Amino acid sequence: MFIDDFFSVNGGLATTQQLRAVMSHKMLRSHLRRGTIVRVRHGVYAPRLPDIRTRLAALDLVAGKPVVACMSTAADLYGFNTEPEDSIHVLDPGIRMRPSAELTVHQRVGAPLKRVQGRLATAPAWTTVEMARTLRRPRGLAVLDAALHVGACTRDELSSTVGEQKGRRGIVNVRELVEYADGRAESAMESETRLVFIDGGVPMPELQYVIVDRCGKQWRVDFAWPEAMLVAEYDSADWHANPDAFRHDRLKTSRLQECGWFVMPIVVDDVRRNPWDLVARVFTHLERPQLTG
Repeated sequence: MFIDDFFSVNGGLATTQQLRAVMSHKMLRSHLRRGTIVRVRHGVYAPRLPDIRTRLAALDLVAGKPVVACMSTAADLYGFNTEPEDSIHVLDPGIRMRPSAELTVHQRVGAPLKRVQGRLATAPAWTTVEMARTLRRPRGLAVLDAALHVGACTRDELSSTVGEQKGRRGIVNVRELVEYADGRAESAMESETRLVFIDGGVPMPELQYVIVDRCGKQWRVDFAWPEAMLVAEYDSADWHANPDAFRHDRLKTSRLQECGWFVMPIVVDDVRRNPWDLVARVFTHLERPQLTG
């Protein structure tokens, strides 16, 4: 196909000038209306809806040199972005680039850089701390957990970076949260839930705890207090919408209950609207007498 071949030769992107060399302005507008060509940025086009790497490559063309990704855009490249958004975040390339809903330009002189997916981005620990200090505490913990979960950086690297960013807005909260960060968390809402437990003084549960049922099958749970035979599981909206997941979790709950475990489901409103009720529920089950014998 002509369009795909043309863009392939040009690295997946083309400027208005390049396109006008092979088609009229009327033809270009026709392709845009039909969606066979899409605008990535002013004067830069692609043959399909662009991903983050394509959008960054379009900025390279605009800037005349490779741009450096930062904040959530860098986190996306590293694989731990908990805060997806439409805006691309880059360091100031030294030329005028007008900020918009699609582009945020940051002044971060001296930020350490690392190459990821063939592109320079702020280093993983720096990116993580930068994001965490701009977020609410629950989401801040979520991004710290996510960075540790994918192995993008270590807790020591996070602590060192917190020291490097000393005095910046929000860094005090991040310093506290680094102590709680745990790479075993598998979702942002698990991180938010754990912070509710921390703030409420709940004894820390085991994370991603494995229980073997009476049939020998292993079940992994979000939170467990083994001495109290208590399990807490976060149920997302997807859980309710997916019939297979629903049946799986019903079976899981049944098997755990057969083994004497109490399974407490948690939903988003428990975490964000009624955290103290959630804490009280956990304490109620932790303090109940255990049957023996």
